[in-house]
Amino acid sequence: MSLLAAAATFGLLAATTACTSTKTSAGDGTEISLVKAGKLTTCTHLPYSPFQFKKGNQIVGFDVDLVDAVAKELDVEQEIVDTPFEGIQSGQALNANKCDVAAAGMTITDTREENLDFSDPYFEATQALLVKKENDYASMADLKGKKLGVQQATTGAKYGQDNGDGVEIVEFEDIALLLTAVKTGQVDAAIHDNGALFDYVKKNPKTKVTTEFDTGEQYGIGVQTGDDALRKQVNDVIAKIKSDGTYDKIYKKWFGKAPESAQ
Repeated sequence: MSLLAAAATFGLLAATTACTSTKTSAGDGTEISLVKAGKLTTCTHLPYSPFQFKKGNQIVGFDVDLVDAVAKELDVEQEIVDTPFEGIQSGQALNANKCDVAAAGMTITDTREENLDFSDPYFEATQALLVKKENDYASMADLKGKKLGVQQATTGAKYGQDNGDGVEIVEFEDIALLLTAVKTGQVDAAIHDNGALFDYVKKNPKTKVTTEFDTGEQYGIGVQTGDDALRKQVNDVIAKIKSDGTYDKIYKKWFGKAPESAQ
């Protein structure tokens, strides 16, 4: 073998080794591959309060606590990677081994299921409309000729595009920019998931939610297509914490009340 060929072979082996994930065991003894040893790496897109956001130097939130429960069952720690939402919902972040799971307040849709595999649903959501306190836009019809802000690649963006006849759609990369646009008057209203908007209104009393659109959405935790072992582990943990009351405690911690099903 020539030196050049040997170098090329070594480079290929090194690259292969770098891409090889580590192994850990689930509670039932099933072997699960992880991107990093001792870590359950989560892709998310910050901020998305109260699901995941920075509090000081720490990332906290409803989704964070949920994935922490999965990490505990695997006897590892959660590590969070902040990455663009488009790469999360398209499956690119998972396929590039940036992370093991995607937890980003992400609605399960047919299109996304072509790109990644979802856990069982863990949160019920719907779309809502945010406006400044002095405005009373409460429907898509009210926004005709007005500017409606959306976050790109979200179900809210699709709802606005599908139902906003005569409405000018303005896209923003993340929810922080979207919410600021409402507050500063760049747009007349914003559509996004109700949980995030109601959380924002509590901290920003000069805004309000005027209506919710019954879209019947459910959030799921994403894993790479075909990663059945990790998906099963996530599902087992979701079922466990729902049955033992831990889920209700986490829900109340971040939303101030128990989920509707528990009331």
